[in-house]
Amino acid sequence: MVVKRTQANQGRFQIELLDKAGEPVAIVAAFLRHLAARDCSPNTLIAYAHDLQHFWRFLSGQGVAWDAFRPPDTLKLLEYLRTISNRRPVQRFGLTLTIVVEGEPATRLAPPTINRILAAVSSFYEYAIISGQFDRANPLEQRPDPAQQHVSDRHRPFLAGVSRQRPMRRYVRVKTVQRLPRPLSEAQISALLGALRCQRDLALVRLMLDGGLRPGEALSLHLEDIAYGRRRVVIRHRDDHPKGVRAKSRTERVVDLYEPATLASVSAYVMTERPAEADSPWVFLVGGHGRQRLQPLSYPALAKLFARACQRAGIREPGITPHSCRHTHATRMWEGGMRELTLQKRLGHASPESTRRYTRVSDPAVVADYCRALGLETISSPEAEAAGAPS
Repeated sequence: MVVKRTQANQGRFQIELLDKAGEPVAIVAAFLRHLAARDCSPNTLIAYAHDLQHFWRFLSGQGVAWDAFRPPDTLKLLEYLRTISNRRPVQRFGLTLTIVVEGEPATRLAPPTINRILAAVSSFYEYAIISGQFDRANPLEQRPDPAQQHVSDRHRPFLAGVSRQRPMRRYVRVKTVQRLPRPLSEAQISALLGALRCQRDLALVRLMLDGGLRPGEALSLHLEDIAYGRRRVVIRHRDDHPKGVRAKSRTERVVDLYEPATLASVSAYVMTERPAEADSPWVFLVGGHGRQRLQPLSYPALAKLFARACQRAGIREPGITPHSCRHTHATRMWEGGMRELTLQKRLGHASPESTRRYTRVSDPAVVADYCRALGLETISSPEAEAAGAPS
């Protein structure tokens, strides 16, 4: 079984899951069309298709039809997912169990990946129930989780105290680790900026590093979105990028850029390096003399140029991706004294839970109380001083 992706007009993609005979799986195709009708992003459709690909392989191995799947089968599904090998390069830090499959190194699926597959299967059955194609309860059962109501770090929406909605948890899931973000150090940042070979790449990295823009947000910028005089960029939601790039959030926002080097690098690229004959509204275009010239830059191209720059800078490590620049910006802003609410607005997070992960890197209040408990008045550590500890 394979996932087939066909590019349609205006940067849209048609995603299909093909069976062993090369024919689309009808129920999965209908589910993916439903997601497309809800205006889910192409990346979301691809992720669902690959997750259901794992599920259909399991059904094929068990000889079970999708509409005959029962709650006891979810235990077998979990065991199956724990044994799947993944030959993709490891992108996470720490020790990783490596196995050998057909003479090549491979790893097991990560717990978050398994939970995502289980959630995708659950969503698929919710669609099948609503569309009248499955007349039983969702096989991936959920139960109320009262313990989550007493977790202080859990996000509580407005009027949560009077809402009838209660936290839910799936019976079948894998425990995961809440990992800390790993921002780039000052030495790594200097090496990375020094390894970039053109103004376009420098402008892209600085927008992510100094403005906290997501890679998709930076690639989706139009020329009209940059206000040099007011020193800001406007992040707008667009879904017409020819390469399928789009911003993750649907909430438009304004990002102020008061660091002089940031907009200066963007201006230098637009004025001196960006092809003068281009009539495209997109800021970042492919240069050179190849067939892709004047086309908007895609995310795979950004990932490739970023990886090459990290290789030249000697900082190529698992986990260092273009999104690491956003993590670095968020961590620096928090340690510099920005409040959680303002940092949430700057980053464009819909939930404070997404912002709160950066507060665990270095909390000024925790550092201050720690120093007060030790009776310290001064701290010589530069990291502690940057975190806002009393001096």
